[in-house]
Amino acid sequence: MNFKLLHLNLVIQTKWKMHPAIPIGLVFFGCCSNVIFLEALVKVYPNSGNTITFFAFLFNCLEGLFITTRFLTKKSAIPMKYYVVMVAFFFIVQTLNNYTLGFNIAMPLHMIFRAGSLIANLILGVLILKRSYKPTKYLSVVLITIGIIICTIASSNQKEKMAGHTGDAAHDYMIWVIGLFLLVLSLFLSARMGIFQEQTYAVYGKHPAEALFYNHFLPLPGFLLLYSDIHRCFVEFNASDPYMLPGIGGSLPWAWLWLIFITISQFICIRSVFVLTTECTSLTVTLVVTLRKFISLVFSIIYFQNPFTVVHWIGAVLVFLGTLMFVEVFSRFEWYRRLEASISREEEKKKREE
Repeated sequence: MNFKLLHLNLVIQTKWKMHPAIPIGLVFFGCCSNVIFLEALVKVYPNSGNTITFFAFLFNCLEGLFITTRFLTKKSAIPMKYYVVMVAFFFIVQTLNNYTLGFNIAMPLHMIFRAGSLIANLILGVLILKRSYKPTKYLSVVLITIGIIICTIASSNQKEKMAGHTGDAAHDYMIWVIGLFLLVLSLFLSARMGIFQEQTYAVYGKHPAEALFYNHFLPLPGFLLLYSDIHRCFVEFNASDPYMLPGIGGSLPWAWLWLIFITISQFICIRSVFVLTTECTSLTVTLVVTLRKFISLVFSIIYFQNPFTVVHWIGAVLVFLGTLMFVEVFSRFEWYRRLEASISREEEKKKREE
């Protein structure tokens, strides 16, 4: 393979101004197709998360090593200290999300807080970036978040018994409050990470391929701490039933084949999100990612024949209504323009009264 020609093509593509619809479409294609293979594998091997994450990081690093950084001989366009900060943000957020489960936080509540990332991003956008949004933007974000929360609760019908309960009501309540605080902290750190990325790109330019590589390369040594878990998963995958490869004549343990599909689809998903961060604001990126999570949830319910109740449909209507409102699809209608004008007048009236 001519790697110089391949790298030249990648450079040309990244220098072109890409329409946001392209990475948005790839986000939905890569991430939603990833749900099928991921859920199928995890249902059989529920403790394979570290192995799946390791292969995703490794694949991204190998691709970036060959093409993006030319075996680390190409100097990064963005100073390494900024990538260290990004990785630190990511590591802390992931650690907090996992750690809170030991503070009597039930999984449905955990997912509800993570669905509130749009609100955190909007708040930090106003406080840090000093941005102002139209009232309908706030309303659309609220509708989307409420819709995802409703669908998440409706899909979480498992009654969890928290092992951390001690029977001491005061102690258990304090532990629960600390867990809530950690969830809120994680939520705002995640939103702050998105804004930090946006500010970094504004100063040093847009380099999605480079950012994708270093954000996966720098944390890679940490997987040495998970060696025993990953090795155990390797043994289990090798013991899975063989899957005949059509047209080739050979076979491969089906778990390894599904892991390959997961890795490729996840690469498309992650790569598209990184490209999207260079073409859109952090709020829009958060909107797309949050909406993708909702569609993945719906797709998972339909594909794996899980029940889709009236409550799910209520959440779906709220999410899609909020999405259409956010992208201003309704702006062509007179009733919507009157609604926007009415809300704006009310806002101006309140400001004058203050």
